[in-house]
Amino acid sequence: MDISPQRAEDDAAGDGQEVVASLDALSAVPGFQGLVGRVIGWMDRLFMLFANLALIGIAVTVLLQISGRLFLPFALSWTEELSRYLFIYMVALAAGVAIRRHRHVNVELFHHLLGLRARAVYQALICLLIGGFALMVLPAAWQFAQNGAWQTSPTLRLPMLYIFFSTVVLFALVLFYSVIGFCEGMLAAWRPSTEGDREGASWK
Repeated sequence: MDISPQRAEDDAAGDGQEVVASLDALSAVPGFQGLVGRVIGWMDRLFMLFANLALIGIAVTVLLQISGRLFLPFALSWTEELSRYLFIYMVALAAGVAIRRHRHVNVELFHHLLGLRARAVYQALICLLIGGFALMVLPAAWQFAQNGAWQTSPTLRLPMLYIFFSTVVLFALVLFYSVIGFCEGMLAAWRPSTEGDREGASWK
């Protein structure tokens, strides 16, 4: 029996989603749909684009450093510093998206035993704790960033304000995506069950 390429691609995508769902129980919790969901998706892609550009910058900088040590009579001292700053911003930009996609470090001992409603409540609780921590730390991160206004980096001579500001970006994005995760969890926990809910995740 012939299978069209489009159908084969859809089947592969469905199998991939099932694998992700089996590895991450919280992926069964539905997110925002419609215009809000599309806007959040665009923001996800934008932050991941910046994070990927930072990763590419790290690779180019490290390769330049290695090439300089091999082929140049002098060392490029600024490459190590730049790669460090790019790594810091890569982590800061991707932290929020990691929360939304449930890619942060966690230990799943009982998640698969929960029904879909219980998973949604659990997600809301976790996002509430993470967001509360980020909200507490964010003012201190801003004060820390302001301390860099009177400092410059050793080799690039960049104002350290821009480097220290990565902490503000980090906790602001963590807070933003925690609020989104909390709202999604609460909406999923309180909405009525439908026949379209995933099999194997009964509402409790």
